[in-house]
Amino acid sequence: MGFRKKNKSPPVLSHEFVIQNHADMVSCVAMIILLGLMFEVTAKFAIMFITVQYNVTQTSEDKSEPVNFYHYGPKDIATVFFYMLIAIILHALIQEYILDKINRRLHLSKTKHSKFNESGQLAVFYLLSFTWGCSILTAEDFVTNPMFLWEGYPHNHMAFQVKFFYVCQMAYWLHALPELYFQKVRKEDIPRQLYYICLYIFHITGAYVLNVQWKQFTLWALLFVFTRLLTLTLSVLTFGFGLSRTDKQGFSLAEGNFNVLTVRMTCLSAICLTQAWMMWKFINFQLKKWREQTQLQASKKKAVSPKSRASKKDSSRGGSANGVMKPEDKTSPRARKPKAS
Repeated sequence: MGFRKKNKSPPVLSHEFVIQNHADMVSCVAMIILLGLMFEVTAKFAIMFITVQYNVTQTSEDKSEPVNFYHYGPKDIATVFFYMLIAIILHALIQEYILDKINRRLHLSKTKHSKFNESGQLAVFYLLSFTWGCSILTAEDFVTNPMFLWEGYPHNHMAFQVKFFYVCQMAYWLHALPELYFQKVRKEDIPRQLYYICLYIFHITGAYVLNVQWKQFTLWALLFVFTRLLTLTLSVLTFGFGLSRTDKQGFSLAEGNFNVLTVRMTCLSAICLTQAWMMWKFINFQLKKWREQTQLQASKKKAVSPKSRASKKDSSRGGSANGVMKPEDKTSPRARKPKAS
């Protein structure tokens, strides 16, 4: 990976060179953007990559001080690009200083090695996303008031931590696409990873653009089946019942309002189909695992049965040798010859 010590230096700009040094190259690009803040000419351009854009200051009746909110726009592409670079750097650091050290101790095969790396990276990301999402839900009182999913739609304005959460989510899943090349993922594993990467990008970006950001936080629950059911329930409540009863109905790009039957049914259908597909994959995986276990147990029983028969035969032979007389050993006229007179 990017920060490792290399014994051999491949040709410059070759595939192996890019793969081995990709984190260093990405770090240089990020440093150039950060250095742009030091100069007045480039500061306005560099700040578009680093800070969250489109802030709006509002005053509320409850608070005397003004509150900053944010909405989305084309400049968010630059911000997502910068944090995608950061995600690539963090990916290389986790790979080298955590996962590679564990791999050396476990001595895994190539197939298990790649799966362990994929699972390890996702475990770190899911843990951080779940913790961050729960803190946002608690701070915004979503747990005590789930009707906030559809009340006041369209949710044009977001708090800073909500928008930054979505920027980081989109940046992470976009960084997963070039990582397929950097990590030398096997060809047979690429379609499977592309499926869930594209699904995450589609749903997160769709929720961000359509101003239904709050629904997607439930995707970071711990239990798989419970998360699928909870996501389906909240999606039906939000798109099927909640948004259809709000005051603002219609389609308006200027206001960011997409509350029409076609958009609601399209979003609900996409979510339901995705959850059904994920449950189907989950059930097939569990069935495959169960079949493998039953076949393994059956093969163990077959391997044990010939050994038990052989041990019984050995014990019967040993018993005859230890004290049981054979028919030939008994005294008989043929065995003893008469003495000569």
